[in-house]
Amino acid sequence: MPKDVSRRRPHTRAAVLKAALEVFAEHGFHAASIEQICERAGFTRGAYYSNFASKEALFLALFDEHSERIVRRLAESIDALPAEEHTPAGIARLASRVEPEERDWYLVSTEFTLHAIRDPQAAWVLARHDARLRAEIARGIELVLHRAGRELTVDADRFARMIVALREGGLAQSYVEPSALPPGTLERDFLAPLLESCTRPTGGTGQPPPQADQPPA
Repeated sequence: MPKDVSRRRPHTRAAVLKAALEVFAEHGFHAASIEQICERAGFTRGAYYSNFASKEALFLALFDEHSERIVRRLAESIDALPAEEHTPAGIARLASRVEPEERDWYLVSTEFTLHAIRDPQAAWVLARHDARLRAEIARGIELVLHRAGRELTVDADRFARMIVALREGGLAQSYVEPSALPPGTLERDFLAPLLESCTRPTGGTGQPPPQADQPPA
């Protein structure tokens, strides 16, 4: 592959991903066409297909990009949380933050989830992407709880599923009735008591636990 093509590829891929998120959010995953995405990105179909084999592959790339951003923000928020905020209420406030751009991703991911419910192969693939993100969420929850001197009394993956359900269910209602239920309200109101009921004091020092070996990429 020529060097100039190799250098351009990350830029092309990033531009297509950005355009795809916008077009998917505006028109829907199924209604959006490759032509609309290429036009928005300013590239040809050839440039598109040199990076993505299908719209489904494009969505999964968006999913991974969004997951990486969520995990990075979670890690940064946990590190920045003051010691006095290492409480269930403080953790709930951290978890209740919703960025303005989250609405577009919610529209796109919800429609693809419905597609996956109807399509077993898409469901199989999406479940594995979900599992990787959920593992990072569970790891973050366990870390911040350790700093709070608490530990889960339930399975970490199950608890992460509950957090995701609370988040996604809350956003569905908030985007329909933003004045009655601003985004993040349910997490702020109910996550602290949920943490209280599903955790116990460890009697530890609150220092971070030793880092486990990272799973292979």
